Amino acid sequence: MAAAAKEKTLEDLFLETLKDVYSAEKQILRMLPRMAKAAGTAELRKAFETHRDETEGQVERLEKVFEIIQKPARAKTCEAMQGLVEESKEILEDFKGSEALDAGLLASAQTVEHYEISRYGTLKTWAGQLGLKEAVSLLDQTLQEEKKTDALLSQLAKQAVNQKAA
Repeated sequence: MAAAAKEKTLEDLFLETLKDVYSAEKQILRMLPRMAKAAGTAELRKAFETHRDETEGQVERLEKVFEIIQKPARAKTCEAMQGLVEESKEILEDFKGSEALDAGLLASAQTVEHYEISRYGTLKTWAGQLGLKEAVSLLDQTLQEEKKTDALLSQLAKQAVNQKAA
C-alpha cells in the first residue's frame, strides 16, 4: 500500500510563496533599468531608479528570511510577474516615442506594486502566525517601501504623467 502523501502546512505555503516573491523581485530588478531608460520624464526615471535600489535591499531582506527559516534562498519562477513583465515590454514596444508611454509605464509599475503589496502583506501575516518575529519585521519593512512607491507613482500620475498623455 502506498504511503499517504504528506499533508501540506502553512510553513510549506510560506516557503513556496517566499520562493515566488524572490523570483518576482529578481525579475523586477532586470526590468526596472529598461523602464527607467524609456521614461520620458526625469521624475519617473528617478522613481524607477530609486525603486531599483530599494529592490536590491528587498532581495537581501528576502535572503535573510530564508536564513531565518533555515532554507536555501531559491526562486520558484513567479509566473504572475512574468506576465506583468511581458505586459511592460509590450507597452515599451507599442508606445515607444508616444506621449502615452510614461502613463503606460507608470500604470504597469503600479500593477507590479499592487501584486507585491498583496504578497508581502500575506507573507507578513503568515510569518506572524508561524512565530517568525524577525521575518515579520523584515517583510513589513519591504511592505512599507512598496506602499510608499505606489503612493509616489500615484502622485506622479496625477501631477503630470496622465495630463501629458491626454
